[in-house]
Amino acid sequence: MIIIKVKEGETIDRALRRYKKKFERTGILKEVRGRMFYKKPSEEAKEVEKKAKNRERHYARENY
Repeated sequence: MIIIKVKEGETIDRALRRYKKKFERTGILKEVRGRMFYKKPSEEAKEVEKKAKNRERHYARENY
């Protein structure tokens, strides 16, 4: 559970903004969306491999 303590004199809008940022950083929503549909283990493995290749290609571009 995410807890945000509202500081004295802080507006609700700013506290809500801090909550949203913290919620986004935890990755909860991303995980929930990922679990909405079943993926076969072979599909997950292909996706992981594809992400690794893209990451490798990205780092190769930075070094040149």
